[in-house]
Amino acid sequence: MKSFRADYVFPVNADPIKNGIVTVDEYGKIVSVENHAQPGIQVEQLSGVLCPGFVNTHCHVELSHLHNQTSRSTGLVNFIKEVQQFRNADTQLVAEAAARADEEMYTNGIVAVGDISNSAATIPIKATSKLKYHTFIEVFSFLPERASQAFENALQLLQQFKPLSASITPHAPYSVSKELFRLIKNYCDDHDNLLSIHNQESDEENKFYRYKLGNFLDLYEHFGMDISYFKPQARNSIQSMVPLLSNRQEVLLVHNTCTNLKDIYFVKRFDRKINWCFCPNANLYIEGKLPKVDLFVDEGFNITLGTDSLASNSSLSILSEMQTIQQHFPSLGIGKLLEWATINGARFLKMDDDLGTLEPGKTPGLNLITGLDGLKITPETKVKRLV
Repeated sequence: MKSFRADYVFPVNADPIKNGIVTVDEYGKIVSVENHAQPGIQVEQLSGVLCPGFVNTHCHVELSHLHNQTSRSTGLVNFIKEVQQFRNADTQLVAEAAARADEEMYTNGIVAVGDISNSAATIPIKATSKLKYHTFIEVFSFLPERASQAFENALQLLQQFKPLSASITPHAPYSVSKELFRLIKNYCDDHDNLLSIHNQESDEENKFYRYKLGNFLDLYEHFGMDISYFKPQARNSIQSMVPLLSNRQEVLLVHNTCTNLKDIYFVKRFDRKINWCFCPNANLYIEGKLPKVDLFVDEGFNITLGTDSLASNSSLSILSEMQTIQQHFPSLGIGKLLEWATINGARFLKMDDDLGTLEPGKTPGLNLITGLDGLKITPETKVKRLV
């Protein structure tokens, strides 16, 4: 067994412990979390904060080969065009980049990932990874006549991922027709099927839904799609989408860069199991703006963190996402940010029996956070994986 003492221990499920000690066995299982040493066990003295391993609820590991290949701050529509242009690379290149991304997340103290996949490319990596994965098989077609075929393709890919943890999910409101949403809802009503949906990543998405105007018209034209059937909805995309979702499944709405208070209140009025995920570094990379994080804090929702892909981020680090949020929303304390980075993500991914908190019997990983200003996360803050 090993024991680690630090300035503070944040179990996450309980109050922080000053000068706390965490003891783990040889398999990384938590033996005890307390403020006194176990008899006969040497204690390693550390400076900083001890906390559980991080949970990254939104990533695209299969896009890792696009690192430094896309343009910054040119908007979501241009980003989508570039990703589609460059994503179909040599399979060996894709696999090697994905393996490096997997190892990077492990080094950065991440223990579990909610990962978006459009292909079978990451199956070998996930089957042998030191991380726990849930894969979201992403389905999209904005043309109603293609809904059945798109859904059937997703079902076939889901079979390839078995027995790994996976589910089928819509990509985004602007890329999934009502007919395809209906097929996914029917499936969700009868199967255990987590959902993770890109939401309001750009003002252009809301402009398209409200008025059928803006850059998304250029996107559909770029892909040769006739969307004459689509009529303006006179409301934001989220308000059109949420009624189409099953009320039997947990739903993660990702990014929420342009979600406003009216949208949040609209969601609260519906019987849907909505969770929110923030990926601030990707938002800055693509749109040059951040979601109004403070609007969500006291509304009673489960909030998680993600990194998005290396196509839209310089690294796969949950600590880096926390640093960005802390910088722009200084009133948020480290306790709240650690909840978002650990137990909330584990809870959404149905992994909280083993991950997310420092409790005896769990194997949640153990991170040491250093370089804090008191208990404030700073640009100098670092994370080291201990277990």
